[in-house]
Amino acid sequence: MDRLIEKIVEKNNPTVVGLDPNLDFIPESIKRKHFEEDGCTLNAVAKSIFEFNKKIIDAVEDIVPAVKPQMAYYEMFGHHGILAFEKTVKYAQLKGLYVIADGKRNDIGSTMTAYATAFLGKIKISDIAAEVFGTDALTVNGYLGTDCINPLLKTCVEFNKSIFVLVKTSNPSSGELQDRLMGKTSLYEIMGDYCEVWGKETIGEYGYSKVGAVVGATYPEQLTTLRQRLPHTFFLVPGYGAQGGAADSVKGAFDKDGLGAIVNSSRGIMCAYTAQNRPAEDFEECARTEAINMRNALNKAIGRL
Repeated sequence: MDRLIEKIVEKNNPTVVGLDPNLDFIPESIKRKHFEEDGCTLNAVAKSIFEFNKKIIDAVEDIVPAVKPQMAYYEMFGHHGILAFEKTVKYAQLKGLYVIADGKRNDIGSTMTAYATAFLGKIKISDIAAEVFGTDALTVNGYLGTDCINPLLKTCVEFNKSIFVLVKTSNPSSGELQDRLMGKTSLYEIMGDYCEVWGKETIGEYGYSKVGAVVGATYPEQLTTLRQRLPHTFFLVPGYGAQGGAADSVKGAFDKDGLGAIVNSSRGIMCAYTAQNRPAEDFEECARTEAINMRNALNKAIGRL
């Protein structure tokens, strides 16, 4: 998390842009170019996605510290989409951005080791160690317990990477299970406590471990409670903007120094042209404007870092 924190402080901006490129979001001019080249094919779609992502990255790379591609939007297009994801990761890192893969992976033993290798580590091919996706962090589901986290931790320590564990998600029905009490303690609080336990041996220079937590912007009271409860756990906060979260509702996620969390906006930035009543062809300018507005709103709510 030290690398992420340094990038946040460098740009005075605790914002991550979600790259969830639904085909409907992409301007017709981009799609038309690739469809004319390759026909109405998955390959043309993947090329359109990558060009769209590149333009979003170029528009915000000097403003935001990180991007978060959601794997579902790439996997839905098969190996063509996965290639677009891989190219997006490399391009974002070339621009100096921290990349969080939003895959919510969940398994045990050798299977989780394989996920860890794919996203965070390297695979050994004969005598050569090859990086696969090479993302800086990965979202994971910890509900299989410690033996689903241990393989990830080993890889995180070896390659200086991090994970974000689902604790209190931003969706409306999250409380059906996550708010259930076990004795007097809610399930999401217990999961948060485990994040502290899992990360205790990996605390970095700035007081946060390699095990972060996903805590939704749509539940401000829980955000505040968990920030106090989990002093060494860095938060990834989804749900800002399109899902209803606002700057004032996320300020409880931050510590006394204005650190401790990074707030995600996906559609709010990618599709800012719709909220600004602008044509889709202006998506880059609109994305940049919204990224600046979000940064300013967060800084006003939490204070300068």
